[in-house]
Amino acid sequence: MLIAALIVAVLGCLFVLFIGARFIVAPRIATAGFGVAEDRRRAFTSIKGIRDITSGIVPLVVLAVAGPHAFGWALLASVITPIGDAIIVATNGGVLVQALSVHGATAAVLILAGIALVLV
Repeated sequence: MLIAALIVAVLGCLFVLFIGARFIVAPRIATAGFGVAEDRRRAFTSIKGIRDITSGIVPLVVLAVAGPHAFGWALLASVITPIGDAIIVATNGGVLVQALSVHGATAAVLILAGIALVLV
């Protein structure tokens, strides 16, 4: 039972990674597949909100069930999000200072805290 659950869970994670990559590589196809019209800004801000809530909860769950060392690894893995956000802001007409000060600073804090926790 454990092996079957792990296989299904890993396959689910890989599928979510595929879906996320598809939003970057083929946004029109991904948007259609998601079920929301491409011009519905509110839908996409809601998606971002849910993503950010999940990005905050998942590492906290790791901390609660696996401790500070695993939490550090989770923080290091989650640094992909603010780095990606900084790139998106900088390459889509956003303010570079904001990309670096908000998203870049978040990435730096996650990296520093993650490394400190991994090394403990």
